[in-house]
Order: sequence, then structure tokens, then C-alpha cells
Amino acid sequence: MIKFYSNENFPMDIVRELGRLGYDVLTSYDAGQANQGIPDENVLAFATQQERVVITLNRDDFIALHRSGISHNGIIICKTDRDYVGQAQTLHTYLQEELNKNSVVTFGNRLIRLKKQNQPKSSHQLFVIQKYTS
Repeated sequence: MIKFYSNENFPMDIVRELGRLGYDVLTSYDAGQANQGIPDENVLAFATQQERVVITLNRDDFIALHRSGISHNGIIICKTDRDYVGQAQTLHTYLQEELNKNSVVTFGNRLIRLKKQNQPKSSHQLFVIQKYTS
């Protein structure tokens, strides 16, 4: 099972939903690192040391860190969107599909991003996964 580390300002509603789905999510608050303004590279290093995948809303900085070549245990970027359950469910579905393909899901040095996609001729939008390469 993938273990997550949610950085500061990550929505607790997504954390709770991921927990309800059976995921181990350590928050910056639980780790004693909340409200300290810890630099993103230190957040990533801490998560890697703890063998956790960073889950964040901070798109630009974590994409830049990923592209810099720093070794990490994985990064998942969610969208600033109030559909917290939809994001958690999309991520869960993706992880289950990956698990079915590979029997073990690892995120070492991988980055994925949840994005919202409009559906043609519909007011309904859904989340999709975008994979980044180094």
C-alpha cells in the first residue's frame, strides 16, 4: 500500500477520504512540521526519508523539483478544487488499476497530476491523471 505525506495547506477532506479508502496519510501537522514554512525541497526530502509519496496542491514548485532530478519517493499533485471526494476517488481508481497491472505500485521518481477535464456537451467534469516524465 502506498503511504502518503500531505504537505502544509493540503485539504483535510482529501486526507480523510484517502484514509477512509484505506491509505496511510501522514500530515505535516501530525509530523510536527505544520506552520513552519518548510521549503518544498525539505518537504520532499522528509517524505522520501519516510518512504512516502508527497501529495500536494503546489503544482509549480513540485514539478520544478521533479524536473531537477532530485531523487524522491513520488509526487502527486491534486487540483485546487472543492470536489475532494472526486479527487480522492480518481486517485484511488488510478492506483487500483496500476496495482492490477503490476501487482506492486511504486512511485519512485514519478510525478502524476490530477486535472479536471470538461466533457463535451455536458456540464459534468471529471478528473483525469496526467503523468510527467523527468
